[in-house]
Amino acid sequence: MDPELETLRSQLTKLDEERRQIHEAADKADLNDEQQTRWDQIDTEEQALRGQIKEAEERAERATRVAESRARWSSVQVGKPDQNAEVEVRNLARRDARDQALKRMEEASKGMGLRSEQLDQVDAILRRHNGDTDGDIIARRLLLTENDAYRSAFAKAMTSATPAWTSEEARAMAAFREFEQRAMAGGTPSAGGYGVPVLIDPSIILTAQQSLNPFRRISRVETITTDTWKGVSSAGVSWSFDGEGTEVSDDSPTLAQPEVPTHMARGFIPYSIEIGQDYPNFAAEMSRLLAEGRDELEAQAFAVGSGSGAPTGIVTALDANTNVEVVVTTDGALGAADITKVWKVLPDRAKSNATWVMGEGTASDVAAFGDAYGTRTVDLTGQLERLRSRPVETSSYIPDFAGSTGAANLIVVGDFRKYLIAERAGMSVEFVPHLFGTTNGRPTGQRGWFAHTRIGADSIDDTAFRLLQNQ
Repeated sequence: MDPELETLRSQLTKLDEERRQIHEAADKADLNDEQQTRWDQIDTEEQALRGQIKEAEERAERATRVAESRARWSSVQVGKPDQNAEVEVRNLARRDARDQALKRMEEASKGMGLRSEQLDQVDAILRRHNGDTDGDIIARRLLLTENDAYRSAFAKAMTSATPAWTSEEARAMAAFREFEQRAMAGGTPSAGGYGVPVLIDPSIILTAQQSLNPFRRISRVETITTDTWKGVSSAGVSWSFDGEGTEVSDDSPTLAQPEVPTHMARGFIPYSIEIGQDYPNFAAEMSRLLAEGRDELEAQAFAVGSGSGAPTGIVTALDANTNVEVVVTTDGALGAADITKVWKVLPDRAKSNATWVMGEGTASDVAAFGDAYGTRTVDLTGQLERLRSRPVETSSYIPDFAGSTGAANLIVVGDFRKYLIAERAGMSVEFVPHLFGTTNGRPTGQRGWFAHTRIGADSIDDTAFRLLQNQ
């Protein structure tokens, strides 16, 4: 018997006995003031005791499960050895998993050079629990991958088709594989490969400050642990003035339930056997390569992605909605009047947080318009920075104004908090031991890394944007 539990239950028994004595002393009469006061005190003490007993029982149950699990197969260490913190990650309580993950993150980040915004982002994800994001999954993933055994096993797996793992490395890999099979959200099984350690995983630590992708800097980005982000949106709540004593009018808003599905994004990194034999700073370099390739793919998808097997780009989404399209005054010509035209029809609620997005060439054209139709800010190099007092971003994937007639999408302006990027946390990488030439099918002396993750994006409120088009 647990000594703590035994003591708590003994105290509860004494309270029950004291309550029985008060009841017998009062017989059938009402309790006097002194008896009532003590009766109320007993109720309060009993409630507190029962809470302590429940917590003690849960601790005892966890300890029993850990002991049984250790007897069956080895446990995973999730702390420093001198702290004697060996526990079964799978059996940790939610709060314990989060607290240990936060502590592990702080310890591991000191030697990794993670920026403050990256740490803040991981911290926020670990604390988030809603229908789309379960921070508990990320916490356990962090505990299972951010330790010396898993990191060294991962490095070996990325440089050898038959890695010679130590017993500790093999257990770390086995523990992560079991976690994937048991804890994958949304009912989707593991896609295979080896999970990238959380603190070098671009799907978790890539922030807007790191990205050259303008859409990451201005859009709403949600890290999820399901396959689809699901939300609720509205054009706003309508208010009204009603007379004294009259029934309030029905001002209920029209709610929409937008969904943003994620799609498989893949990357392949070939390298020579010679490089693989001597690969310094493995983790940092892999993280950089994965992040750069993914960032470039996203920049195109978030601009003009088709939405079929890929994210829906903002231009693609708006081009499918004739209610938010605005055509230039003169086909084949772009003038300052067109800036005014598209700005005037943008809803007022979107103007205060609006951002302009256009191609580099179009931005140069607009920079030369002058201020006759509204203020604009240009830097010393002639680069357009602000238009109508709102920031300007450029994307190489939005077509520049060509000065010719024919359909063309030129400029997007709107509140990009209504363009949502959903990224499923967790990237996997597989090692390809040999690459073969296309001529004779013989080995080229190269190996490769095949990475895959899930990303989605779409407009969740088209009315917060306007798309300026050539006719």
